[in-house]
Amino acid sequence: MQSKTSFFNPTLFRKNLSRYWPLWGFASFVGFLLPAAALVQMVHQGDLHIAPLVVREGYYALLCDAVPIVSLGYAILCAMAVWNYLYNARSVGLMHTLPIRREGLFLTNLLSGLAMMLIPYAVAGGLSTILFACCGGFDAWGTLVTILGVIGESLAFFGIATFCAFLTGNIFVLPALYFLLNFLAPLGDWIVNLFARGFLFGFTSQYSGSVEFLCPVVYLCQNLYYHSEYARDSVTGRNTALSAVTLEGGWLIALYAAAGLLFLGLSYLLYRRRQSERAGDVVAVRAFRPIFRFGAAALCALLGGRLLYALLWESFQSGDGFAPVPMAIFLMVAGLIGYYGASMLLSKSLRVFRGSAVGALCLVVACAAFCAGMRFDLFGAERRIPEDSEIHQLELYAAGNTYYLSPEDNAQLLAEAKMLQETLIAQKSLIESNYETYRHGSTSSDPDTYTSIRYVYTLKNGATVERFYTVSFTRSDLQEPGNYAHALDAFINSAAMRQARLRWGDPDFKVEGGWFSAQYTGGFDLGTRECETLLSAIARDAGNGAWGRYDWFEDGETAYAMDLSFSFVRTLTDERGTRYESYDSISIAVRPEMAETKQALLDLGLVGEEDFITWAELKEDSITRAELKEEATPETAA
Repeated sequence: MQSKTSFFNPTLFRKNLSRYWPLWGFASFVGFLLPAAALVQMVHQGDLHIAPLVVREGYYALLCDAVPIVSLGYAILCAMAVWNYLYNARSVGLMHTLPIRREGLFLTNLLSGLAMMLIPYAVAGGLSTILFACCGGFDAWGTLVTILGVIGESLAFFGIATFCAFLTGNIFVLPALYFLLNFLAPLGDWIVNLFARGFLFGFTSQYSGSVEFLCPVVYLCQNLYYHSEYARDSVTGRNTALSAVTLEGGWLIALYAAAGLLFLGLSYLLYRRRQSERAGDVVAVRAFRPIFRFGAAALCALLGGRLLYALLWESFQSGDGFAPVPMAIFLMVAGLIGYYGASMLLSKSLRVFRGSAVGALCLVVACAAFCAGMRFDLFGAERRIPEDSEIHQLELYAAGNTYYLSPEDNAQLLAEAKMLQETLIAQKSLIESNYETYRHGSTSSDPDTYTSIRYVYTLKNGATVERFYTVSFTRSDLQEPGNYAHALDAFINSAAMRQARLRWGDPDFKVEGGWFSAQYTGGFDLGTRECETLLSAIARDAGNGAWGRYDWFEDGETAYAMDLSFSFVRTLTDERGTRYESYDSISIAVRPEMAETKQALLDLGLVGEEDFITWAELKEDSITRAELKEEATPETAA
């Protein structure tokens, strides 16, 4: 009789489930609490009827927000359970002497782990389906989509956990390796941007999110969502009941599930060639040992070097940026510690220095090259300005105000804003030198000041490019053609930018309200009509040249002692098609030359003539009153 190879062993499958029943049993109990809590809430509300679309919405909410996080943590527990025999020499020797080929061991343990992952979901989902079906809320399509989504996400995370299980021979290293692999992309993004902020001109962001798709849990939580539509009452215009619920981004689950299958395939190939003697080793695959050694060295160099720089150098330097030579030295020191520490873990010995000179030298050269590349902007990151064809909107903050510019509606202003940024980049050395002089106190008789400029480009592909510049200048710099201060002043105080600053007549903005306070009349809210009247008056003053020019050196004392601000709202649509409201506000300093605004305030009855007193006059009046009071107070005898 011809023998045949068995790829599945039911005895081993049952043994795994019975041996680790506390793991999936406790998780199932937690899953049981979800429908139990829903039932208690329905009984408490006295309504045992639920609409199918409401059930679908609840299923999708859990699938988008809870299942990725739960699967991330639960997958490593299941993987540690079914593959634990690989990390002990006796256990792996025993398992490999059983009359089961490695193919059978792999598939049986794989199915055992997936079963332990899915049993709690099956308990929670099955009980929920029965409960909601009894209450008239059974939704076949939502249930099917949720089941497929749970299976896909479980497969993705268990595949990654299994791959990590075959890379190492130490069970304590497994969870660390698993979470590192899951979050390596965002961690690397954060590290690179951390150094870019210290080396590159204009960089402030510590995280870009450009490689988040390599982190399944983060990417799913942010890009997997559901969209609910409601029927509207024809009389009141209010939402009445759910009319449709759709899952958006469901293809991401299929993509990550395919990646999970790929990791499982790689795990099978590793298992076929895995040496049983590697049980207990930090890295069980010879080809991955150099990756582990230099990967650990790189992480130690970047994180440890940054820490050493902060402790031993940063508090003593004068500027905000990183000094390349000290940073390179600290990176080398931390990197060498990580390099030799990883070598000791791999060899299980402290004698790792002989024959390691070449690797250590490569690490030192890499640290020096990294700092040099950052310092001299090898890839032109700080010089990058998006093209108009890439830009959806530019959010520019300057002169205490935020401007929103787009290629379709503000092409000329957008071009001028980009020209100003090019000028700032070209005069980087001068800007940094002037700011250092300002920080340490200028000895020049020419008064100086500083301001901040922030560019946030939102691209059509959803990405953002952000730059932040802090510049200082003197009055004479404003009069010098070609100087960055002159270019900044000419742009901000142009007629088009004055109109954009006021937002008057901008169809994207709707005035929602405001606030006004004066020295003698107190403060109170402004209604929409009052705001429109005042904005119209300010616009007329701007047309007459009496308002709108931003004075970089203004101390505010020449303005009237009153506060006037307006709040705006605009309705936007995000990439998901969801409409949302964005809020903004501006503050207006009322000055003596603003005749139209003064008359509007009087006509609205917001002020009296006695309120038109400047901050300087108010300050002088307060000093005079204090002196008169002091003179009127009789001297007390000693």
